Amino acid sequence: MPESPPPRNLYSLKHPLVVGLTVGPERLIQIRRNRLLSLNQAPETAYVDNDKVQAELSFARRMFADNGWPVIDMTRRSIEEAAAAIINLFNDRELAEGDAL
Repeated sequence: MPESPPPRNLYSLKHPLVVGLTVGPERLIQIRRNRLLSLNQAPETAYVDNDKVQAELSFARRMFADNGWPVIDMTRRSIEEAAAAIINLFNDRELAEGDAL
């Protein structure tokens, strides 16, 4: 979220593996509405406003691209599938770094 950016020290780390997770706007709004309902909150707030959600997702995509971070779209993925993809990214990077030595 633009109001809550990553910690500044993230950008000073040497070769971190940062993976951006994203989701389609409709799915994110659905998740947020369910969260609001489970907390007995009003289901229609800025938190689920389509324009605000679109802006948040654009901000995230821009941040990921600006930093060259790989991105996983979670719209139709399980947590297990995302974990497997992240492990593959890690292994691929380790292999590439080993080849560079």
